[in-house]
Amino acid sequence: MKTIALEEHFVTPSFLKATGAYGTAAPPRLQQMQAQLLDLGAGRIAAMDEAGLDLQVLSLTTLVGSLQAANASAVLHDVNDELNAAVSAHPGRFTGFAALNTRDPKAAAKEFERCVNRLGFKGALLSGTTDGEFLDQPKFIPLFEAANALRVPIYIHPGPPPDAVKTAYFSGLPGETGLVLSIAGWGWHAETGLHSLRLIVSGLFDRFPDLQVIIGHMGEGVPYALARSNQLLTGVARHLKLSVAEYFHRNFHVTTSGYFTLPPFQCAYEVVGIDRLIYSVDYPFSTNMQGREFLSSLKVSDDDMSKLTHRNAEALLKL
Repeated sequence: MKTIALEEHFVTPSFLKATGAYGTAAPPRLQQMQAQLLDLGAGRIAAMDEAGLDLQVLSLTTLVGSLQAANASAVLHDVNDELNAAVSAHPGRFTGFAALNTRDPKAAAKEFERCVNRLGFKGALLSGTTDGEFLDQPKFIPLFEAANALRVPIYIHPGPPPDAVKTAYFSGLPGETGLVLSIAGWGWHAETGLHSLRLIVSGLFDRFPDLQVIIGHMGEGVPYALARSNQLLTGVARHLKLSVAEYFHRNFHVTTSGYFTLPPFQCAYEVVGIDRLIYSVDYPFSTNMQGREFLSSLKVSDDDMSKLTHRNAEALLKL
């Protein structure tokens, strides 16, 4: 069965040079992954073939905040061009999400338009907060205006927590436990779930009712908590036209990225529904074979499996 994955990461030499990412100060596991992140050719495709993966939608890793403000737009413009070169070299195996400088939303909106209209990218991936600000702030409206006009989704991916949050919530723990707790061990998912709910209660989706947002990791905890969040938030968000749950079901899509156990999938399957669930691996932070083994473990109908593995992605991204 055809298989498409939406949250698959890369870096480029120019980006590493600009940020110093994955250098000697990075945790050893991330240093080891540098070669996989840099590979936009034969090695990556071989790993895809091994797991029966037909297409990766590629996105820059979550390190945009490490760029200097003065050159961030220029660096990301070059990254998008480098990604386009890889897509052009391997048609049918790669496509891309734009990397945007959210510190300059108006410039980012123009780059977004270039990436979709000229490079053929399928949306944009944005990472966490920008200097501690969530995307519900009015300054970021140009990004959503662009996505709405272009009719492409925005993928909201976790990013490192602001320093104040890191100190308050994740300090004072032994070894690297605080770091891991602040990112994939818990903090990333809690913050992105919060980010999603903030976008809803801000009224963004009354302004842009057709706007589509993607979140990963089986919904970043939102499906588990949606009934309670809906009950409590809808009662106080009297400015909204719909309930919180109705916006989530209408404006959000959820991917499987990095979550390969059955209970989170079953929760998302029941709460989100198969029509808005999309397969993803989170390569190379998870392996393509982990994803394939997970798919093989699912007991769903052939129709539901085809929606999960490719049909929903094809419809959303107009593949």
